[in-house]
Amino acid sequence: MKKIIIISSIVGGYFLLVAGISAYLGPNDLKSCGDKPSETKGCERADAIVAVSGGDTLARADEAIALYKSGWAPLIIFSGAAADKSGPSNAEVMQQHAVRAGISENSIVIEDQSETTEQNAVKTKNIFDKYRVTSAIVVTSAYHERRAVMEFSHRAPSITFRAHPVASDNQWGAWWWLTPTGWYLALSELVKILIVASGGVVR
Repeated sequence: MKKIIIISSIVGGYFLLVAGISAYLGPNDLKSCGDKPSETKGCERADAIVAVSGGDTLARADEAIALYKSGWAPLIIFSGAAADKSGPSNAEVMQQHAVRAGISENSIVIEDQSETTEQNAVKTKNIFDKYRVTSAIVVTSAYHERRAVMEFSHRAPSITFRAHPVASDNQWGAWWWLTPTGWYLALSELVKILIVASGGVVR
């Protein structure tokens, strides 16, 4: 009986750990909102939606497109350099994907030089200034969401950023903890968050 209790405690603790990591890495400030923006505090329309590339880039683009079509913001900013330097940038690929989905090019701005999350934040600041953005929704994969918002908030402290991660993509989902890749992403992000929180730069 005692052995069963110990095993149950270990299993329970493990699942609490998994749930805690999931919730911490992937905050969702729109979770309590409906599908469309409202006058409820925290659910208001933003000035822009920012989607950063990396990981499952098209899944991130799709989430930004869905938010735009639901009226969450009048502008989408796609940020990210080329994964393959011989081809178009990730930001351009996301833009083309959005245009094919029916989004007007006039509603899209791209930043195609950044290669890290820190650079995403730094290099989009000029866009925020140009378009007088005071509030933005940051879209990325769930494991990357907290750090992305930290970086953007640090580089543009006058702007209100809200987190909205992709719920599931080809790198991360509800069952991430069953794979070595999932644990690698989770643990590496926790380390990177610690570095950013202590004032360091993640390259």
